[in-house]
Amino acid sequence: MLGIKIGSASLETLTAEALAAMRPDGKQITFACANPHSLVEACRDEVFRDALDHADQVVADGVGIVAIGRLVGLDIRPRITGADYFHAIMNVLNDMDGKRVFFMGSTPQVLERIRKRAAKEFPNIEVGVYSPPFGEWSKAQKQAVVDAINEFAPDVLWVGMTAPKQEKWAEENRGRINARVIGSIGAVFDFYAETHPRAPSWMHDHGLEWLYRLLREPRRMWRRNFISTPRFIWLVLQERMKKSFGHPASAA
Repeated sequence: MLGIKIGSASLETLTAEALAAMRPDGKQITFACANPHSLVEACRDEVFRDALDHADQVVADGVGIVAIGRLVGLDIRPRITGADYFHAIMNVLNDMDGKRVFFMGSTPQVLERIRKRAAKEFPNIEVGVYSPPFGEWSKAQKQAVVDAINEFAPDVLWVGMTAPKQEKWAEENRGRINARVIGSIGAVFDFYAETHPRAPSWMHDHGLEWLYRLLREPRRMWRRNFISTPRFIWLVLQERMKKSFGHPASAA
């Protein structure tokens, strides 16, 4: 969709792939979420597009992708959110011995809440955290982030810096990071810390999580819903018409 390959593997398969990556002979994998806003941004940002192209696991996080895919005849499913992936991986790791995860991103306050909750819910997992500086990083600051992660030597690195910064950072640094799984999960940091509650299960089940977030954070979410989403629908329809009729799509 819009030039980005979105996986169709189940959550169980993605979890199994993550566990395979943690074996001594395993290959490092990166995880990313695709939603209407991120795909629109990828059309504008070549570096972000490359990061999504190179990610090993890209899931349909937004209900809009599944719905519009169905409208234009693309079988894009299942819908898997970053939170679904996070909890699946953490639950499996908690049943194993000696696993370590690292949270990089957000504020010290959010990370402390994450650490405390994880200690209760996943007591068998050793947790490390790092809050990077806001804004542009100096060369020394960039190296300090990598050093902190590698010193902890996590099996899984969770990155929470919002898209597209987190995906671009993961792609740029994956070769320098010792973690076997790198997951860009953005808002999951706040959901898990409960600083920004996740939508009730009934809203999630009916594809209304976007509405819940819009009502709670209108200043932050209005642009995604009222600018990015219509643009996403238009771009997908253009793409479909071009493939169906062979007409070149006009600039959007």
